Amino acid sequence: MAVFDINEHQYNLSNRKVAILATDGFEESELMSPLAALKAAGANISIVSIEKSADTIRGWSDGKWSEKTVTVDGTVPSMKAESFDALMLPGGVMNPDMLRMDADAVSFVRDFFSAGKPVAAICHAPWLVVEAGAASGRRMTSYPSIRTDVTNAGATWVDEAVVTDQGLVTSRSPKDLDDFNAKMIEEFSESAHAR
Repeated sequence: MAVFDINEHQYNLSNRKVAILATDGFEESELMSPLAALKAAGANISIVSIEKSADTIRGWSDGKWSEKTVTVDGTVPSMKAESFDALMLPGGVMNPDMLRMDADAVSFVRDFFSAGKPVAAICHAPWLVVEAGAASGRRMTSYPSIRTDVTNAGATWVDEAVVTDQGLVTSRSPKDLDDFNAKMIEEFSESAHAR
C-alpha cells in the first residue's frame, strides 16, 4: 500500500484521481516533485494539457529548456474536471501564461472550484486561479512578481511558504516544494470543500 508520511500522519491517495494541468514551459521541479509525492501516496495521476500541445510537454529549468519531457494523457476539453478528485497546477512563467490564455484550460480549472474540489497551485500558477475567477475572498500566496495580480483579483496575498484556504493550496516557489507537497497531499486526502 502506497502512503505518504507527514509528521507521523500517513496519507493514502489510492482512491483519488488527480489531474496535473500543464503545457510546455512548466517549471521542471514544480511538476516533477509534486508528481513524485502524489505517486508515493498512491494517487492515480493524469497529465492534462491543451490542444496545442504535442503528445509530450517540455519543462524549463535553470533559465533554459529542460531535457525532461512528460507524456500527456489527454487534453482539454476532452478531459473533464468531473472525472477527477483534485487538481495540481505547476508554475513556471510560460506554462501558466499559455494556459490562462486557453479558454478550455480556464474552464477546466473553474470547474474544480465550482465543485469544491481541492486545487494546489505553486509559483506563477495562481494566475490560473485568478483567470478562473476563484481568487476573490481567499488568502493566497504566489511568486512575488504576481502579487498585484492576485490582490487585484480580490485575494489577500501573504508571504508564506504555503497557504491553505478552502481547499486551495498555494506556494511561492521551488524552495517551498516540501511544504507545498505535504499540504497538497493532506488537502487531496480530504473531501470536497463547500464554497
